[in-house]
Amino acid sequence: MNAMDPRKLPTLSPCAIRSPVEGGHSARAEARGSLADFARAEAHGSLAGAAAVILATFALTAGGCDLLKPLVFLGEHKQKVAAEFDKLRNTRTAILVWAEPETLFHYPNVRLELSAGIRGQLVSKLTGKESRVDIVDPAEVEDFVQRKRSAAIDPIAVGREFKCDYVVFVELLTFQIRDPDSPELLQARIEAAVSVHDVHADPDQPRRYTVSPVTTIHPESGPVLMTPSNPLIVRQEAYRKFSEQVAGRFYDHTVEL
Repeated sequence: MNAMDPRKLPTLSPCAIRSPVEGGHSARAEARGSLADFARAEAHGSLAGAAAVILATFALTAGGCDLLKPLVFLGEHKQKVAAEFDKLRNTRTAILVWAEPETLFHYPNVRLELSAGIRGQLVSKLTGKESRVDIVDPAEVEDFVQRKRSAAIDPIAVGREFKCDYVVFVELLTFQIRDPDSPELLQARIEAAVSVHDVHADPDQPRRYTVSPVTTIHPESGPVLMTPSNPLIVRQEAYRKFSEQVAGRFYDHTVEL
């Protein structure tokens, strides 16, 4: 097998490959040329030649050219996110969702459905070999709020009723499934304030802890034309994403960038 002499490979200056904006078709042609050099070197069985082209390519990025960086860093798309409130493990907790009367008129089960989704996420993520979380059945909370309407905005009353340590209070500030300007288009948008209430806090200790608000949009790419079947699909997927986002405030996790 004939080896290619690395000295005969084309020399690549630090910025021979320019950005598409700066170099237009020329930059793209030169980029393809460097990759073609690598393929020819590999085809001739020359590891040294192939290595030389790779080193030259890295020299381009080190010299300030960013065109090939996406190839080098491909796959680095996750980021660790720390819990904003990490005291729910090994506690008894209730979830209370508040919604505007208009929202409840059109979606009478929204409090129950969102509470159930958040509960499922928290139980899944906070249950392990050495930890668990006891979350009150959302149906019981909903029944209590129906009987005592003032409890809908009173997390401490809910916590005392169910002998809880904490109550996660989710206030729906925006809730829509259809585009308000174009009712034939679907794009769910849910915005909420989220806080945690310590039922047993001492008088001189904070009772309310606020975490960052949640905004869920689905589909993120834009509205879709409504059909007989897709309103339910869009709403269920928005509920799932929203529940994940709310629950994510209470445990360490990673997110896709």
